[in-house]
Amino acid sequence: MTPDGRYFVVRGRLWRCSNPALSAAERERLVHELMLARSAKGRAMRASDAAGREAARKRVDAAKHALGERGAVWWDDGAPDLNRHLAKNTPYAGWFASIEEEKRKR
Repeated sequence: MTPDGRYFVVRGRLWRCSNPALSAAERERLVHELMLARSAKGRAMRASDAAGREAARKRVDAAKHALGERGAVWWDDGAPDLNRHLAKNTPYAGWFASIEEEKRKR
């Protein structure tokens, strides 16, 4: 996770974290909905149900927006959204390089 808590890194790419201002109960409810929607999408795809897949995809998107992982950013300091950017090409480059260096040392 980046030092400011906005992103986590997977294979060098930044992914926006959920909004930390959400209550634990609300976050849990939304994550549960997200998992149900992802499961429904998988079932629809295995069944070649295009309409079901699209409906489930919309549920996934709605849950991710509600969690703050998509759509308008949840921080208010004017910093840009770097979601899906390579960390090495962002202001987090120095931090990320130091993390990678620590991994190499182990």
